[in-house]
This record gives sequence, structure tokens and C-alpha cells, in this order.
Amino acid sequence: MTRPLLSVRGLRKTYGSHVVLDGLDLDVAPHECVALIGASGSGKSTLLRCVDLLETLDDGVIELDGDDVSDPRVDADAVRARIGIVFQAYNLFPHLRVVDNVALAPRRVHGVSKQQAEHEAIEVLRRVGLADKARAWPDELSGGQQQRVAVARALVTKPLLLLLDEVTSALDPELVGEVLALLRDLSEEGTTMVLATHEMAFARDVAHRVAFLDGGRVLEQGPPAQVLGEPQEDRTRTFLARVLGGF
Repeated sequence: MTRPLLSVRGLRKTYGSHVVLDGLDLDVAPHECVALIGASGSGKSTLLRCVDLLETLDDGVIELDGDDVSDPRVDADAVRARIGIVFQAYNLFPHLRVVDNVALAPRRVHGVSKQQAEHEAIEVLRRVGLADKARAWPDELSGGQQQRVAVARALVTKPLLLLLDEVTSALDPELVGEVLALLRDLSEEGTTMVLATHEMAFARDVAHRVAFLDGGRVLEQGPPAQVLGEPQEDRTRTFLARVLGGF
């Protein structure tokens, strides 16, 4: 059996008396795309932030490619250099052109020369269909284009794992499709991804596995057709009835 690229065991995260993650377990295989679904507050975003070590863990173990990255002695910046993360907000630097936004991490984090970083940035912009916008300013782009630049910025360092947190939720409906098409391409290329999403059709069509979070745990997981079409848990059926109708 292939060793998981990401292994989360017994993950617990609280804010005061509020338990957000309650002993959550999740494995992600190399080249797998896992979609996290669940109601607001179920722990999807917090899980992604914990994996990227943007939150301190109260308990549990996170392993990335066999390394325990949840050990308090671990260099968090070194771990984040192996992970790409994209949030709802694009968070592009408005004073930097698109190519410089994408080239920033290779230069600052990985010590790549300016010329090489720019070359790599343009290549990844070409990959996301925006090479022609390399010299544009962020405010000259549509929301969908800005989100694709944010994905390019996460990809340019060739991360082992790509985390995506509701990356279409801030977009106008007509712009959602272009971002989802990019993610579909990345999945088909074998990029290992964990994405929190409310786009059920996308989860059904693109993800290899869907994990339903409820009460800070993975309550149900499996192939999209099973979880979204024939859920076994009452809570899953209730959630899907609300967002999809039926059941």
C-alpha cells in the first residue's frame, strides 16, 4: 500500500471552550485530490490552516511525506516551503506586477536569482493561462484571473501538496468556471490537492475522494459518487439535502 503523502491523526484544535477539530483523522495519497465538504464551522478551513502550520495544534500528529511536521521543534517555514496554500482572498501585492507576485516566493524563500525566478514565474503563468498578463498590475485583472495568479504563486515553488480554501467563494458566478477548470487540469496532471469547497458538482467531477466534516471530525468519506449520491450517515444526508435538494 502506498504511504500517504499527508497523514493527519487525532488532530484537535480549540479556541477557548469551542472545539473546532475533535480528534480528526485524514490520509491523502500521492496525486490524490480530496474535497472537504461540510457546513460552515465544521472545521474545513481550520484543518487546512493546521496542515500549513498557520495554527498551533492542541493535540494530534501531522505527517508530510513521512515527516512529523507537527513536532514543536520543526521549522514551520521549512514545512510551508513544501506546501502551497490558496485562500478565498487572492492576497496579491497590489504594488507588484503579476510576474513579480509569482516570483517573490522563489526569490525570498528559496534564494533563486531574479532572472531564474522570473523565468519560472512566466512558465507557471503560462500553465494557468495567464502568460500574457505577466506585466499587468493585479487591479487590471478580473477576480478569476487574480485567483488563478494566486494558484500560480502557490505552484511556482513546486509544492508536494496544494491546499485550497474555498477559492471560488469570493468570485462572481461567471468567473467561477475558469478557476474550477484550472483545478480540474491540475488534478488530471497529478497534483496532490486538498480543497475545502462548496461546489458539489466540482467535487463530484474532479475529486478522487470526498470527505464530509461534521463536528470537527471526518464523519464520512469515500468516492464522490458514494458520498454525494448514496451517503451512509444521516448528518451527511441532511447536509446534502440542504445544499443539493433531495434525499
